[in-house]
Amino acid sequence: MTTAIDRGLAEDLPADLAAASLALARRFAAGATLWSLAPAWEPHAQHVAVEFVHPVIVGKRALPGVALTGPDLVATTRVSVRTGDVVLAVAAADEPAVREVMRRAPAWGATTLWIGSGGRPAAGAADHVLWLDDPDPRLPATGGFVLLYHLLWELTHVCFEHPGLLAPDEECTDEVCITCSDEGRLAEMVGPGRARTAQGIEDVSTVLVDPVSVDDLVLVHAGTAITKVEAS
Repeated sequence: MTTAIDRGLAEDLPADLAAASLALARRFAAGATLWSLAPAWEPHAQHVAVEFVHPVIVGKRALPGVALTGPDLVATTRVSVRTGDVVLAVAAADEPAVREVMRRAPAWGATTLWIGSGGRPAAGAADHVLWLDDPDPRLPATGGFVLLYHLLWELTHVCFEHPGLLAPDEECTDEVCITCSDEGRLAEMVGPGRARTAQGIEDVSTVLVDPVSVDDLVLVHAGTAITKVEAS
C-alpha cells in the first residue's frame, strides 16, 4: 500500500510549511519557547524538542524546545506556556487533550501548530495546520510526521538567514483603534473577576455571564466578559 510519503506532499503543504516556519522563526527571534506534545506518540514530542535544541547542522543556532508529557497535558501546558510562546502538537484531529490545548492557547497568548494525518481538525482549530490526508493508521510510524517537522526545522532556519523577514508585523499605535475597539478577546478565568488573556492577567467583570468558574473560557470586550465559550 502506498502512503502519503510515497505519493509526495499535498499541493497546499509547501505554502502551509512556509507560513508556519516564518511564524515560528519570528516567535523564536522574539524570545519564544517551543512546547511540543503528542499524547498518543510521545516520542514525536521528544523528537521535535531535540530537533530544535540540538541542531545537526554546524552553524545553526540551538532554539528552546521542550517536550510536554504526563496525564494532564492541558494543566501542564497551561503552567508552562508564556505569552509569545509556541505550542506544537503531533496528534490526530480527535485527540481530546490537544483539542482542548488548542482551544485555550489564544487565551495564553500562544501560537499553535498542529501536525497530523487523516481527518483534519475543524477550520481555525490551530494557527497553522500541517496535515497529511492519508487515513492509513500506520502513518505516524512511517516517517511522515518526522518529514514534516524536519522540514519545519529547516525552513525556520532558512528564515533566520534573512533577518528582514523576522521583523514583527506592525502593531497598531493609535490611542483608539477602530479595528481593536470592537474586539472580543478569549480569556481563561483564573479567579473571581480575574482572567488570563494574551496580554496577561486582567480584571474582568463577569456580571453578564455569571456564574463562572476557574478555567472557564469567556470572550472579553472592554473589560467585560460578554459570553462563555463552550467546548464544541
